[in-house]
Amino acid sequence: MQGNGDVVADWTPSTPYEAFPNVLNGGIIGTLLDCHCNWTACHHLMVRDRLDTPPCTVTAEYAIALKRPTPTDGPVHLRARAVASEGNRVTVEGELLAGGLVCATCRGTFVAVEPGHPAYQRW
Repeated sequence: MQGNGDVVADWTPSTPYEAFPNVLNGGIIGTLLDCHCNWTACHHLMVRDRLDTPPCTVTAEYAIALKRPTPTDGPVHLRARAVASEGNRVTVEGELLAGGLVCATCRGTFVAVEPGHPAYQRW
C-alpha cells in the first residue's frame, strides 16, 4: 500500500503467459487486474470498517481496457484504489503498467459476501 491509498504489487511474467513472443496474454492481464482490484476492495473494507481480518469479497462486475501490448521482458506493476463504496459494495479502479507505461486499465465492483455464499471464508 502506498501513502496515497493505492494498493500496489509487482509481478514478473514468463513465456507460458504470452499471447505471442514478448506480449502478455490479455486473459492473464484480466486475471491479474481482477484479483488485484478484488484485494483492494477487501483492504478498503478492512480499513473503513476497522476489521481485524479481511472480509471475503467477490467480483460482481469488471471491465478491462487493453491500451497497448504488455511486454513480458520485465516486471509489470499493478496499482488500484477504491473510488466509491456503499454498504458491502466497493468500486475499484486499477491499472497495469510495464516500463512505466499504462498497458491496461480496469474498473470493477466487488462485494463482501455473507455466510452461505460459496466463497464465504474461502481465503
